Amino acid sequence: MTTTRSKRWNGNIDTLKAPYLAGVITQMGIYGERVQFALVTSGNGPRYQLTNTAGKKMAFDGNHHLHHPEDGEFAPGNATGVFTLDQVRLAKAGGSKTTRTLSTGGVKRATTRAPSAATRAKDQVDSDKYEYFKANRATLPDTIGEHSEEITTLMRGGMPAEQAFGEIVKKYF
Repeated sequence: MTTTRSKRWNGNIDTLKAPYLAGVITQMGIYGERVQFALVTSGNGPRYQLTNTAGKKMAFDGNHHLHHPEDGEFAPGNATGVFTLDQVRLAKAGGSKTTRTLSTGGVKRATTRAPSAATRAKDQVDSDKYEYFKANRATLPDTIGEHSEEITTLMRGGMPAEQAFGEIVKKYF
């Protein structure tokens, strides 16, 4: 008899292990820069869905293999919010780590630091850029994603998303 054991994950990205997050980061580098995790998990980690700049989605299981999602698996209430590649990297680098001390044999937990102001600003730019893109996808050129880094640079220089996208459209299209 074959059984599948699954449990509900708390949705806190900081609780995921670094090797699992490294696999997620690898897939994000190939297939899409935004990720959403399913709350029901089994095995190595939760299933996840990647979304690229064109809005195309690909799902993976906890072993980072392609997965055909079940109906509603990534619907609100069944999945986390969307995380950027930078947020996943931050969670991998700063998540709680458990180590055994040699002298006492006790367990010591490293504290997780809050993101720096620079990291929060970077995350805000990424979020604003994505929200503008999502809201205006129909009116933007199909290849605008090729200029993503330049848009980010303009926004980090203080330009609002609408103006940064407008500059790129004016310059290249």
